[in-house]
Amino acid sequence: MKLPIIIQGGMGIAISDWRLARAVSLTGQLGVVSGTAISRVFTSRLMNGDLTGNTRRALSGFPFPDAVEKILDRYYIPGGRKYGVPYKSQPVHTINPSRFLDQLTAVANYVEVFLAKENHEGIVGINLLEKVQMPGIASLYGAMLAGVDYVIMGAGIPIQIASILDMLTEHEPVSYRLDVQDAVHKDSYRIHFDPERIFPGISALKGSLRRPKFLPVISSTVLARALIKRSEGAINGFIIEGATAGGHNAPPRGVLRLSSSFEPVYGEKDYVDLEKMKLFGLPFWLAGGYGHPNKLKAALETGAAGIQVGSAFSLCDESGMADEQKTRVLKQVLDGETNIFTNPTISPTGFPFKVAKVKKTMSERDVYESRQRVCDLGFLRNIFIDTNGTINYRCPGEPVEDYLRKGGKLEDTVGRTCLCNNLIAAAGFPQLRTGGYTEPPLVTSGDDLPTIRELITHDKKHYSARDVINFLIRT
Repeated sequence: MKLPIIIQGGMGIAISDWRLARAVSLTGQLGVVSGTAISRVFTSRLMNGDLTGNTRRALSGFPFPDAVEKILDRYYIPGGRKYGVPYKSQPVHTINPSRFLDQLTAVANYVEVFLAKENHEGIVGINLLEKVQMPGIASLYGAMLAGVDYVIMGAGIPIQIASILDMLTEHEPVSYRLDVQDAVHKDSYRIHFDPERIFPGISALKGSLRRPKFLPVISSTVLARALIKRSEGAINGFIIEGATAGGHNAPPRGVLRLSSSFEPVYGEKDYVDLEKMKLFGLPFWLAGGYGHPNKLKAALETGAAGIQVGSAFSLCDESGMADEQKTRVLKQVLDGETNIFTNPTISPTGFPFKVAKVKKTMSERDVYESRQRVCDLGFLRNIFIDTNGTINYRCPGEPVEDYLRKGGKLEDTVGRTCLCNNLIAAAGFPQLRTGGYTEPPLVTSGDDLPTIRELITHDKKHYSARDVINFLIRT
């Protein structure tokens, strides 16, 4: 498989949807879907009536129609849900997920990858977060059933993933060691996934699944070395992401210091020595502020295989961002009014998170303060051992009284929000609450967002994924 020069960033939730990944893949580069919380997006499309028929067409090719039928019975609404009706809830992930939830998660990821790869020979990857652990294995398996070519994972240290990919190719049962707060024995808590239990008869399918290439996202050579040394399966390269990238950023190494604008301060220790990276003998791509042809040229000159670009793709015609948000952000870019803030507290994960200051979004104080805290999706919940010695779940973005009741610290709740709901709203699937309140969106972007001005003009006002590729490689 020829290595791509450009990897389209896996922007969640559903900004990097199948349409964007497909468009990039058709140019010969690596299109990437985001698997983060895709089950919620998948069921929302069904509840909106799947008016294009794309989702149901993909489902018709899934090898286990019984699972598909159960999902359609629960979520598909012919013609779409009525105005003012909220989306139906779906089960929340736990350490012991139900068979239906594992089926739903696997099928949702299958559909996203299937549609991205449909009727062409280009390569498609999936991006997942190490921080979102409980849906991880089912997500990987569903993507592999659809023939995903690459798995990209960041926001943590994904040491276990390479060997799990090896086992899933043979439909073998796997387990994943979970991060559990206050656990005495760190290896005591695992989530288990048996393909044969989830989809009875699947191990009898002819042949093995193709093992996708695995690219961890790193921010230091120390992490790269640890992954190579400790991983039980093959690592096929790295994406080196700097602190100027959108979404979650790795925290600065050492003691956290904030600038006068209350953003994390990064120093020399936070920059990767590319000469040391070359010694590992694996291809690497540079990410974070590389969305420009001059940056691509510089990356290739350093020995990189290419670059990963997110921000430029996030506003293109094919991206999954809601049209209203996309239009508003594009206008701000054209007017020179972009402002990206590296927020050290907003994410429940504790990682810094890039927030684009956009009107009528969670970047505005009054919008943030008027939102009622709720945690009903649970993708970013932490697992912990409560005072009774049993497993429990909490999130710094949930109602403060609930978090404190579960033994959480008040300071951990300050400035937090529900990225799950806010990012889903940005993709056009906001939940409706009691009293007619609609979940507000949150937009994330990298620091190089103003570069997009070179792609568009006030006369054109929009651009395609192919325009981004042509801009970067000057064809």
